[in-house]
Amino acid sequence: MMQAIATTKVTILRGTTTDAYDDEQDTDTPIATGIPASLTEQTRRVSGRENPTPRIVRYAVARVPAQTDISENDRLLDERTGVKYIVDAVSGMANPAIEVDRRVDLRRTT
Repeated sequence: MMQAIATTKVTILRGTTTDAYDDEQDTDTPIATGIPASLTEQTRRVSGRENPTPRIVRYAVARVPAQTDISENDRLLDERTGVKYIVDAVSGMANPAIEVDRRVDLRRTT
């Protein structure tokens, strides 16, 4: 059961292989499909000392059920829109009373 309100369903993709040049490539093997998720894209204005010109950075955050098998470097496919994301981090809060949703930090990929 999720605490967040699901906005889509997602497929978790995992796996790699090597090509003829021994470069690693994603295989996009589905590990799980139809997982309810709350997915939001956000923007943030950033600038730094090296480059003071402000930039707009887009990122996404998802919440999935607590027992979902997902880890860093997996790919997440939004089944509603077809957009694919790379999983940057997975975290969850400790709660002694209930299992809480897992927070998944995402980066959009092509």
